[in-house]
Amino acid sequence: MTELRKGWTTGCCAALAAKAATHALIHGTFPDQISLRLPGGEHPCFPPIKTKSGTGWAECGIIKDAGDDPDVTHGATIISHVKHGKPQQGIQFQGGKGVGKITKPGLPLAIGEPAINPVPRLMIEEAVCEITNQSGHTPDLTITISVLNGELLAKRTWNPRLGIVGGISILGTTGIVRPFSCAAWIASIHRGIDVANAEKLEHIIAATGSRSELAARNRHNLPETSCIDMGDFVGGTLKYLRRHPIPKLTLAGGIAKFTKLALGANDLHSKRSQVDFTSLQDWLGQHGIKANIVKANTVLEVYETIGPAYAKCIATEAKKAACKMLGTKVVNIELLVVDRSGNILAIEEFDQ
Repeated sequence: MTELRKGWTTGCCAALAAKAATHALIHGTFPDQISLRLPGGEHPCFPPIKTKSGTGWAECGIIKDAGDDPDVTHGATIISHVKHGKPQQGIQFQGGKGVGKITKPGLPLAIGEPAINPVPRLMIEEAVCEITNQSGHTPDLTITISVLNGELLAKRTWNPRLGIVGGISILGTTGIVRPFSCAAWIASIHRGIDVANAEKLEHIIAATGSRSELAARNRHNLPETSCIDMGDFVGGTLKYLRRHPIPKLTLAGGIAKFTKLALGANDLHSKRSQVDFTSLQDWLGQHGIKANIVKANTVLEVYETIGPAYAKCIATEAKKAACKMLGTKVVNIELLVVDRSGNILAIEEFDQ
């Protein structure tokens, strides 16, 4: 089977473009190629395109390559415009044409902010500061991110439903787009469980993402080799463990994904399972939580409305759902609900 080719996120491309534009702003020329070191050690390298500059500003674009992932933004041109700001202002972000604006609560950015997510902002800052630090300049810059045809691309995403208007979001936590293949991903889950059994591990972690995995690892001081990158495939993971059990399993995931699990979903991807807030309100009422959440925009907004009682309810019911999918008591389950910063919001402990 041919290995699927990975790609690069919009956040990575925006950082590459901002780094090249900052180089031109300070040194007067655009590099032929611009590279970036990602948290995992990868070094994507791209040629800047659509380069422009003037007194006190420079901009360029990077064409996004999503690899073999069926990403709607594959081939999109991500443009960073960098200009000198006021002394001691630091780095400020603005959204240009084709980048959405936040209009509803429940997202990791405030209402009115451009939809440039926190991790891409940090990635852009680090890339730009690499240039300014080398040249002895202070990073007092205003960076405007734009996306050609971003308004049209956004119609093919969940942004309109989330209240992100006018364009796409600049996303990514690692800078890398992992090619989406259900069969390949589930096969890798199976192989991970096989290896754990072969090594006679007593305890593994299956997490929906990197922050959840790290929270679980820190809680139990387990090595990376004890972790399964479950992603959205909680059903596939549990069904395989039913046939190939390991004594202890920590399931770790975000509150939105585990809300879906608590409601009975076995595939947590946004395209294949969604939260209906009217149904969720009724379901919470059955579990002793009264709240008006019908008009909620996201599960995060529900959590912010209700508080810790919501996270605890989700942990309890998600574990019940997981145990039902597992169908055996040979595997003892612990469930952790984790927020976007990697903090544990609620725990449903192992059975004694």
